[in-house]
Amino acid sequence: MWTINDFPAYGNLSCCVVKGYKACLICGDDTPSHRLKNGHKICYIGHRKWLPINHPYRRQRAAFNGKPEYSIPPEPFTGEEVLHMVENGDRVCWKKKSIFFDLEYWKYLPVRHALDVMHIEKNVCDSIIGTLLEIPGKNKDGIAARLDLLNMRVKTDLQPEYGERRTRLPPGPWNLSKAEKREVCNSFYGMKVPEGYSSNIKNLVSLQDSRLLGLKSHDCHTLMQQLLPVAIRSVLEKPARYAITRLCFFFNAICAKTVDVSKLDKLEEDVVVTLCLLEKYFPPSFFDIMVHLVVHLVREVRLCGPVYFRWMYPFERYMKVLKGYVQNRTRPEGCIAERYIAEEAVEFCTQHLSDVSTVGVPSSQKMGVSKPLSGCTNTEEVLPYIEQHMIHIKTAYPKFRKRTKWLQDKHNSISFNGYASRFKVNLRKTIMAYQKI
Repeated sequence: MWTINDFPAYGNLSCCVVKGYKACLICGDDTPSHRLKNGHKICYIGHRKWLPINHPYRRQRAAFNGKPEYSIPPEPFTGEEVLHMVENGDRVCWKKKSIFFDLEYWKYLPVRHALDVMHIEKNVCDSIIGTLLEIPGKNKDGIAARLDLLNMRVKTDLQPEYGERRTRLPPGPWNLSKAEKREVCNSFYGMKVPEGYSSNIKNLVSLQDSRLLGLKSHDCHTLMQQLLPVAIRSVLEKPARYAITRLCFFFNAICAKTVDVSKLDKLEEDVVVTLCLLEKYFPPSFFDIMVHLVVHLVREVRLCGPVYFRWMYPFERYMKVLKGYVQNRTRPEGCIAERYIAEEAVEFCTQHLSDVSTVGVPSSQKMGVSKPLSGCTNTEEVLPYIEQHMIHIKTAYPKFRKRTKWLQDKHNSISFNGYASRFKVNLRKTIMAYQKI
């Protein structure tokens, strides 16, 4: 048993600090944090400590933070250790004792507060899209980010170049040219997906500004799962594109309906390498706490099961339903309570009334639409009537009897219900013959 909520509520329920140097509840005091002097923020780099001790990335300096990495990954605190620290006044990253510890079993749970993959995936997607397309407010690159690289003495070739009128930023591995941004946006604009797969991506693309606007959580989910690797396949430098694609494949793997437990160790190793690749090719300001939390997702899959059992999509949808109950904004709770009771009463009555639709269940969008031609033409019982209809068309239009394409279009343009009614009597006789057999 565990709580499911976004990250700010995660801190409120656990009574833990979720910002600053020790923002990760799982890492605790050993959270890999670094303050950016010019960016005035904390970044969370140092994922090399999760690599095997003999991995070559541990010894590389210039590609990361300028130092080798020999430390080991931190062990998560158990519930008993957390309770002992809070009761003894060790509140460096804890604000107070959580009320959940009043439950007798709470301190024995391996996972007390689950990370919400929905919000993590959305925030990571916003950071990637905002940095690639340089969307104001979501771009992790800038003069301050380049100066922080200079202070860390890494990637010095990317430091700002000051001119008489303006400051120029040399293009980094994550930067796209105007033509490449336009190409990415055109890729999103032209994508066609099955009905119900996602919202219309075309409505989220601004071709004039070369950016994506108004992305919701499920939009980011579909981008990270399938669409983003396709859109960037012909842009970016290969190492940066490879790192982003690996991250998308990771989210696709952990969000699957079935998870192979034997492959979780390999998946955890892969995501650590992916985060290290992102550290090599993206600025430190890119690594906020949401990017860091990705390293702990496989652990929670191992302990809590598949992601779709514990992400916030169903709860967010239901909160949308409750929000629709509010008609009087001065009394929202009363509106929700009365509407809920009224719907329960109507739902009970519909079980005893005929020809009454259930409340909250929308009618099918296909209702009243004729059957698709593919279903009709592939049915064995219908084939004789289709052949008769084709003969009828050739007789009615003798000039076009040798034009196969025209005959097929003419056949398809007439509703199946329209020409099938002509042979209704024969169809009824056939059915009666089958029943006698």
